[in-house]
Amino acid sequence: ACPGLIGSLPSRVAGQPRRHTSGSTYAAAWGKDAIVLRCGVGRPKDYNRFAACQRANGVDWFVPESIIEDQSADVVMTTIGRSPAVEVRVPARYRPATAPMVDLAKAIKAHTREISPCS
Repeated sequence: ACPGLIGSLPSRVAGQPRRHTSGSTYAAAWGKDAIVLRCGVGRPKDYNRFAACQRANGVDWFVPESIIEDQSADVVMTTIGRSPAVEVRVPARYRPATAPMVDLAKAIKAHTREISPCS
């Protein structure tokens, strides 16, 4: 699923152009201060079944509470209830992270399988 996802990602995320990446065939980046997507990640260590999630265009995301509260922090968000899981790191300057969630949703839905939506 990851190669298909990486191949179908948009050319722009949060208004930033896609840029060249090296080191992983399952990663993509956009912008000078890069928004970075990684496919095939594990479950976030601070996620549990009672954690809140955010839904954008049909994709559920987990963002740790500490990042939500600290508006100066970079956002690390991970898809929840999908296989494979996808992590996106969004520099604080692009907050709120809603635009990347929306921009990436179509490709994520097309190339990952929903196991269970978060509640």
